[in-house]
Amino acid sequence: MPQASNIRPPGAKPPSPRPAAAPDKRDAILKAATQVFARRGFFQSQVADVARAAGVAAGTVYLYFRSKDDLLVSIFERTMKETLAEGQGAIAGVTDPRDRLRRIARLHLERMGRDRDLAIVFQVELRQSTKFMERFSSTYLRDYLGIIRDTISEGQASGAFRADFNPTIAAKALFGALDEMATNWILTARPYGLAEQADEVIDLFLNGVGPARIAP
Repeated sequence: MPQASNIRPPGAKPPSPRPAAAPDKRDAILKAATQVFARRGFFQSQVADVARAAGVAAGTVYLYFRSKDDLLVSIFERTMKETLAEGQGAIAGVTDPRDRLRRIARLHLERMGRDRDLAIVFQVELRQSTKFMERFSSTYLRDYLGIIRDTISEGQASGAFRADFNPTIAAKALFGALDEMATNWILTARPYGLAEQADEVIDLFLNGVGPARIAP
């Protein structure tokens, strides 16, 4: 059977290019919601504002999200899933607990520092509702604190850290310090590199504020 020729007859129009794959609308909507919530405030924003920023009809948003609350929850869940995966990858194979804490701290501040809108949503908008905070604290945030706590516990077991303190309290203290650095960054008009503060935070956490010890 003769094969079809690829040569077009004279005057024939060339075939139309195949359309590019449609962008991920769900991702586009989440990015738009992050921007809108950061710049207008969550409680002052409407689903229609998010739809307009995403370039879709308001009804399209409801194909992917049940409500404005669901948008905020989804922003948190997506970001925390990515953070947990990155955190576990960053410390995989690192045996020194000090180095593991440094990597966790730098990753935490790098993630906040590279997306100001996301940082505002996390540091400000999520915290205006006890309902949201209770839900978030009992899920991914608990798992994130678990990574820090387990690193501290392993350091205690190996003798790298003191054994006379509660690793859960220490994990919350370190998280609180990093959290405050991110909040201060978004509230300060002076631009500076947020991730650059990671080493100093860890140094204070590990060594305290007492005078440096002089070797005998």
